[in-house]
Amino acid sequence: MGDLAEGFLRGLGGLALPDPVVRLGVTGLSRAGKTVFITSLVANLLERGRMVQFAPSGRIDSVLLQPQPDMTLPRFAYEDHLAALTGDAPHWPESTRAVSELRLSFRYRAEGMASVLGPRTLHLDIVDYPGEWLLDLSLLDKSYEDWAEATLSRIATRAEARDYLALARAEDGALDLDEPKAMELAARFTAYLQAARRAGWSDCTPGRFLLPGDLAGSPVLTFAPLPRPAMAGRGSLYAAMEARFQAYQAKVIRPFFQTHFARIDRQLVLIDLLGALDRGPQAVEDLRRTLAEVLGAFRPGRRGWLDLILGGKRVEKILFAATKADHLHHGQHARMTAITEALLADARARADFAGAETQALALASYRATVEEEIARAGAVLPAVKGRLSDGRLVAAYAGELPEDPSRILAPARQGAEGWMGAEYRMMDFLPARMTRRPGEGPAHIRLDRAADFLIGDLM
Repeated sequence: MGDLAEGFLRGLGGLALPDPVVRLGVTGLSRAGKTVFITSLVANLLERGRMVQFAPSGRIDSVLLQPQPDMTLPRFAYEDHLAALTGDAPHWPESTRAVSELRLSFRYRAEGMASVLGPRTLHLDIVDYPGEWLLDLSLLDKSYEDWAEATLSRIATRAEARDYLALARAEDGALDLDEPKAMELAARFTAYLQAARRAGWSDCTPGRFLLPGDLAGSPVLTFAPLPRPAMAGRGSLYAAMEARFQAYQAKVIRPFFQTHFARIDRQLVLIDLLGALDRGPQAVEDLRRTLAEVLGAFRPGRRGWLDLILGGKRVEKILFAATKADHLHHGQHARMTAITEALLADARARADFAGAETQALALASYRATVEEEIARAGAVLPAVKGRLSDGRLVAAYAGELPEDPSRILAPARQGAEGWMGAEYRMMDFLPARMTRRPGEGPAHIRLDRAADFLIGDLM
């Protein structure tokens, strides 16, 4: 049987089979570090000296950057972003503002019986898009009334929404549409979204209000959440808002979903967990709720023969990665991962039930700190040291994460104002000046494990 199988494989080797292509979606919320992740991942796959736990690394003969296959999409500016990180004055690159793509082609030696086929090629298409647009996927199955009521309720106590709420509550949606009034409402709501994003809130939808592109000023972006009046006629302000919300779903969200999101094979979801902890329990609950809604838009599960024949796509693997692990001493990374797993319990259960393989991980795409110990109040604390925007090197202790994740999630779900008996303070470190030996990519934490989970089984 072994000889027969080997002969069959040799026969296949003589056929001009197309090289397999896998699409990796890199998504996440604002400040999670998508651009830095992709840049460091590509650099470390091109030069694999630091990719110890990336299992196929020893069997890869070469990795090449190729032109992206979609000629209508811009290329991910890998070289520019790498130069920002590794130049004489290292700084974080600009965040994602549009969809971009990059292709890596791997030439590798297969294992087992497939080795008789000789060197093989795998194409990896990495798709990057703004986290703001990712959030819109949660709006696909909502009515305007449901979205408006939920939004007004959720932002009712936020200081950033005070001006907009005063305007919206004073409006009578039953009155005839007044276009200047509709534009003012949309502008005020956009101002709230911008302030909410700066404050660290995760649920800033609709995302195109923040990154409108060529849609700026169009009716499809001229709506806002309003309380439902007792009566709302066809020409009313409320009816216009509802129609524009539906147009946003049909003309903006759905095409993006069908063109990009629904074609993903493997998915990475980046999470700024430490930033949410720094902002408090309500920010953590906001993050948990937002992720649960967004992940409902995935179509997770293993692809069956029928799906393969029909060309259907289903997400096979999803990695939930809590970023900026270098802001904590390595002794706390296991707790950081446990909190991430607990935070995503509901969303992961849905994906696991559908057959997708999932994993949670704490990582740092680009290591900006070194570890050291500091003395405080007679105790020695495990800390990290990094460079601030003014050039100073500062050692920081962010606080001790609890061993039991419920100590984070319980007060978050209860809407607590602060952490009882604990405090988490995160510093904004700049990229470290880094010396790389030949064959090494940028220093990282568990980027090799992330790559192995996402694509290691394909080679």
